[in-house]
Amino acid sequence: MSFEILLPVDDATVAHTALLSDQSLGKNIIIHSKQLGLPEMEKVQLALIGVSEDRNSVDNFGTGNDLNAIRKNLYELYNGNWFAKIIDLGNIPKGKEVEDTYFALKEILTALIKKNIVPIIIGGGQDLTYANYRAYDHLEQTVNLTVVDNKFDLGNLSEEISSESYLSKIVMEKPNNLFNFSNLGYQTFFNSQEEIDLLAKLHFETYRLGEVASDVKIVEPVMRDADMVSIDIGAIRRTEAPANNNAVPNGFYGEVICAISRYAGISDKVSSFGIYEYNSKFDEQDQTAQLIAQMIWYFIEGYNFRTNEYPFTSKKDYKKYIVPVEDTTINFFKSNKSDRWWMEVTYTNNKFSKNTLIPCTYQDYLKAGNQVIPERWWKTFRKLN
Repeated sequence: MSFEILLPVDDATVAHTALLSDQSLGKNIIIHSKQLGLPEMEKVQLALIGVSEDRNSVDNFGTGNDLNAIRKNLYELYNGNWFAKIIDLGNIPKGKEVEDTYFALKEILTALIKKNIVPIIIGGGQDLTYANYRAYDHLEQTVNLTVVDNKFDLGNLSEEISSESYLSKIVMEKPNNLFNFSNLGYQTFFNSQEEIDLLAKLHFETYRLGEVASDVKIVEPVMRDADMVSIDIGAIRRTEAPANNNAVPNGFYGEVICAISRYAGISDKVSSFGIYEYNSKFDEQDQTAQLIAQMIWYFIEGYNFRTNEYPFTSKKDYKKYIVPVEDTTINFFKSNKSDRWWMEVTYTNNKFSKNTLIPCTYQDYLKAGNQVIPERWWKTFRKLN
């Protein structure tokens, strides 16, 4: 699909950059404007895209209608010591039908990912996660999806797709490329026990709000294994991010959601990143727009600190630890470059045996030494075998 479908950034927002410091992001991002047209894609690493689609966003009509405040606040922030070339491609307009918007987003994301450009998606309902997932259909790979949300948004397969039912479509519909799903920040009282049990049965990973808030470092290995990340700003507490008609009192604080965004950026594997359900008509003094701009800043910051450790370049760059535990042996690898850890899971069938590496923590290594098989190892082993 041609990128010509994309609408340029609003003239007033572009003009705002003239008032900014030469060190600001607004002076260093190449912006799709009416005057200059679409930017060239050569040597680009990151691309910002807005999506003006709200028709399947449950009880949050108007989300994605005005993304200018996010852009203005992002443009005003200062660059870090970064190497990445960033472009703002403007907005995907609403299609005649919702499916038209999904198709346009899917095709554009596929084209960007094939060029090794990481898209940063803003605006619209979280049902757009489905279109993002479908962008990987032509890339011939399995997909690990990490969602930051207080609900699982499972719904059921018979329902029309919406911001509260897109996950069942991802899990069940063919082609089924999903290998792992992880949820960060769910609140138990918003999810039925049946849904919690189902995700456990599927060996997916779920982390309650309290678990993540008390130790945000547990997010790092989850993000390190993710291909795509979807954040519902409803996972952030209302006092921090009021611009969502479904905002609730409990949720992540601003500094925690920014740390989560940075972990997503620093992951060598994350190839698309989306922030959804922003509704400007509920924003108070652009508070949510400022926070989303800072989340994007932290994602970009993380991207610029990627260490390119995935996949392994050479095992000589790692120390190997062999740990006998119960009736098996787990091989752990520690990076000499970043001190991050991986563990090896073996996949076997009647014809061959194959080893795969999954991210883990030092605590997982210590658990194995104490004869406790790490939960992430078990979940991966059961999915593979």
